[in-house]
Amino acid sequence: MSRVVRSAGSGQGAVVSAVQLLVALSFFPGVVEAQVTGVLDDCLCDIDSIDNFNTYKIFPKMKKLQERDYFRYYKVNLKRPCPFWAEDGHCSIKDCHVEPCPESKIPVGIKAGSSNKYLKMANDTKELEDCEQANKLGAINSTLSNQSKEAFIDWARYDDSQDHFCELDDERSPAAQYVDLLLNPERYTGYKGPSAWRVWNSIYEENCFKPRSVYRPLNPLAPSRGEDDGESFYTWLEGLCLEKRVFYKLISGLHASINLHLCANYLLEETWGKPSWGPNIKEFKRRFDPVETKGEGPRRLKNLYFLYLIELRALSKVAPYFERSVVDLYTGNVEEDADTKTLLLNIFQDTKSFPMHFDEKSMFAGDKKGAKSLKEEFRLHFKNISRIMDCVGCDKCRLWGKLQTQGLGTALKILFSEKEIQKLPENSPSKGFQLTRQEIVALLNAFGRLSTSIRELQNFKVLLQHSRCHCM
Repeated sequence: MSRVVRSAGSGQGAVVSAVQLLVALSFFPGVVEAQVTGVLDDCLCDIDSIDNFNTYKIFPKMKKLQERDYFRYYKVNLKRPCPFWAEDGHCSIKDCHVEPCPESKIPVGIKAGSSNKYLKMANDTKELEDCEQANKLGAINSTLSNQSKEAFIDWARYDDSQDHFCELDDERSPAAQYVDLLLNPERYTGYKGPSAWRVWNSIYEENCFKPRSVYRPLNPLAPSRGEDDGESFYTWLEGLCLEKRVFYKLISGLHASINLHLCANYLLEETWGKPSWGPNIKEFKRRFDPVETKGEGPRRLKNLYFLYLIELRALSKVAPYFERSVVDLYTGNVEEDADTKTLLLNIFQDTKSFPMHFDEKSMFAGDKKGAKSLKEEFRLHFKNISRIMDCVGCDKCRLWGKLQTQGLGTALKILFSEKEIQKLPENSPSKGFQLTRQEIVALLNAFGRLSTSIRELQNFKVLLQHSRCHCM
């Protein structure tokens, strides 16, 4: 952490600085409280262990992985109509815009479906050339073995809709386009108001589980929340079964993660047409400070850590799928593809080494009939939430909402497909469990977003302490 009080350079000055820092923090217990420490509910993992694991092992590698060609391009349909209500128009704010790959830049061979060999371009290529790369990612390399070709064909035909927790975009639709995630980063766009409110309200009120006796809105940003504000509101959660508690925590954790991204990449000012993005401490406090949220902010952050554990567990479980030689993260650049897979397998090894995983076997463990019915209800509720993402009016928000929702849905699919993963053949395609490229890209980028959220949370702790001390 950077020094927050200037010293005279002597040992005595350093002691005085330390005392001043401690005194300053003593006047602001909320800063310490907001750090969110201790053991998480419904699992045996402590937050400090997650912080250290993420900071020193996962975050640096995930950042590198997300910059790889295979993972930076995501094919998405941002033009699907909202299936639940009449759309009230798209966001007109310029920062809501997503720059897709122009149709004119897609190679003819890709449009025709013929095989093409991907050629790596220089790092200083223009944006349009980057987009051209993206559209080559789905091509089948003509130098692949017959066995690998069969695997690609099998994957294309495979339909496991009964196991999907998300409404997947049809990648063959003319409206589906590749987007470079690095050129369209998630950050605050100014999108808010009735349209944004309706989306989150629908997610919480119509899809999360809650007792009939609870009348207070589940949406943590609801303008009127009655007497059940803050920490006391969460007492109702204890009365739910594990599965329904987990569902709410996943949605709350996702919401907290998205809010952290927006707070960390906020439009601070714009001069001469050049925007300046950075952390907004005031916005962070509004959403997470214990005092301003009446004790609920730390709960939201704990749910972020819980979601991180769920997706971390999924990555450790799906490792055998990617460890097989038949699975190739193909872009056409043989050397880079090999490096990408090596990096990914290295990340999987780290996830498997984490000692305090969430135990998904504790879920849906009752009588078979009841457990099956509850799992299906759980799946359909989450699938419904993935459809609500098509109601988001801001294209950039819709892009990242769809990606992170699909990533979590893929993680859930993995956690409840353990038997199928264990039966995977080493050198041939599996008909019991498959992941599309779209699911793979969403899974790793969604976890990358969570890893970034936890890292940004550490940054906000330092910024809060820094700002408090300078106010003294």
